[in-house]
Amino acid sequence: MRKPFNVLLVLGSAVALVMVSGPPAAQATADGSVNVTSASPTLPFSQNKQNEPAMAVDANNNNIVVAGSNDEIDEQACSSQFPPNPCPFTPGVGVSGVYFSFDSGKSWTQPTYTGYTARGCTANFTTPVSACAQTEGPIGTLPWYEESGLVSDGDPGLAFGPAPGPSGFSWSNGDRLYYSNLASNFPAAGGFKGFEAIAVSRMDNPSPGSIGTKSSWMRPVVVSRQSNTTFSDKSQIWADNAASSPFFGNVYLCWAMFQGQEVSPFAAPAALQVAVSHDGGSTWTQHQISAAANNGQRQPPDGCTIRTDSLGNAYVFGIGSVQSAGGQSFELMSVSRNGGATWSVPAPVVGPVHQPGIFDNVQGRPEIDGIAGARSDLAPAPSVDIANGAPTGNGATNHMVMSFVSSQATADEKPHVYFTESSNHGGRWATPRQIETPGDRGIYAAPAISPDGSTVYVVYNAFTTPYQTNTSNPRDLVGVVMRGTVNSGVTGSWSTLNRGATGDARGSSANSQIAEFLGDYVYAAAANTFGAAVWNDTRNAQDCPAVDTYRENLQLGITPNPKPDPPTSCGATSTFGNSDIFSFSNAP
Repeated sequence: MRKPFNVLLVLGSAVALVMVSGPPAAQATADGSVNVTSASPTLPFSQNKQNEPAMAVDANNNNIVVAGSNDEIDEQACSSQFPPNPCPFTPGVGVSGVYFSFDSGKSWTQPTYTGYTARGCTANFTTPVSACAQTEGPIGTLPWYEESGLVSDGDPGLAFGPAPGPSGFSWSNGDRLYYSNLASNFPAAGGFKGFEAIAVSRMDNPSPGSIGTKSSWMRPVVVSRQSNTTFSDKSQIWADNAASSPFFGNVYLCWAMFQGQEVSPFAAPAALQVAVSHDGGSTWTQHQISAAANNGQRQPPDGCTIRTDSLGNAYVFGIGSVQSAGGQSFELMSVSRNGGATWSVPAPVVGPVHQPGIFDNVQGRPEIDGIAGARSDLAPAPSVDIANGAPTGNGATNHMVMSFVSSQATADEKPHVYFTESSNHGGRWATPRQIETPGDRGIYAAPAISPDGSTVYVVYNAFTTPYQTNTSNPRDLVGVVMRGTVNSGVTGSWSTLNRGATGDARGSSANSQIAEFLGDYVYAAAANTFGAAVWNDTRNAQDCPAVDTYRENLQLGITPNPKPDPPTSCGATSTFGNSDIFSFSNAP
């Protein structure tokens, strides 16, 4: 969540991505989405802020679906007592939210645990600032971090796999949930070197009766090996969940490792990292699978996704530049065929792809909706899923699907949602197709394919308004879920399963208030009988003119007045900043 300032500037290219437009999407259905984060308050900011969702369906028990997000429900409210930044992150307070569904994603529950919290601090509180954070208060985020000398810092990744037992991994041992996220040291704890690490929490056999019990969670395990300058970021986790695999039960974790994040605003990924666990997440072995270099000619892979097929092959995808292609950026793939012991050199499989949007000098990132907009660094990063036949692996097609957002040239204001697929283990990929509804300008996308390979789902966030050169006009944001049917290894025409309600993205915000904030990704998951998806949603977020003016003055180089204090500048009843996670499931 607390991201470094890397930007994929090397995505520039004069060569356009080859596109094939698919047939128009079918008429959208009425909005059937639900608010995953409904337990969050509508105000004050930033306790009402969630973004960057992840999701997993339990392949062995399809009624169980788990979601995660960056959730600031436990943060202190903004206050004029904190000049010059009225909305700081409270030191020691975690932001890794977790939500459970036991009806295949149709309704959600957010457990409350105990831990380090500041949620009792109301706006412009009269209690001493030192009394805002307190131990053993209510938290809506992952437990056991304070007790482990850590802070959960968001960027969730979720996966289900078989639990280990005396004779190895088996679904008969139960189902294990894995939750990866960023972690920092609890104030004054100093448990690991560097600024941000990757940690994994675990829970076995989640049930309505167990998820609210703190002891159901195992203590987090720090996975990444750290130096004093390391900022590990953007993790994704996957468990080999097909019993046909010779490496059934292995857990794989990928992330980008930044160096000097807190020293230089231009820190970039030094290398893509992968860690493998053979014992259910207790211990991990780390591998570096890309060269540790970053310059104007070559960008190491970033924005990773990791998956396994029914044969036990593990695949890592990321976006990076290819020197032999003139520095253009491609979707890259690395493969391990021996349970994660060794990995192939990342090779380009789709592209070139381009960073859509316009670069914002104030936040040092590209944006798609307009000035002071939501960052879109990882819009072109690949999101991938594989039809591996889980939980048994029987009848698997191992069909691979990928989606991403790209434009036809760098700095193009017309981003598209692309879909591509492979029916031969990633050896050959179809020409990417634009699949968004006409008029939608994508920012993030993610696919899911049913384990039997018959049905594909793609979720995307998109803006329906053009790029705005001021902060006065609305930035309409929508979440869309689409479905396609696979025949003979090819996904046919697409239909729209659900189109969420529109919201104004100006009502979302980074804690610094210099720009909107939607995080870096959306997510989808599928069983053989349904698909489910989660996305960033601003239908309940209220625009705040005072913040609009502040943001635009920064863009114009005008020295702004003091940074707005939302409780007073936006109004005591304003829902400014109330971004939510919404979901849709077509489960029967």
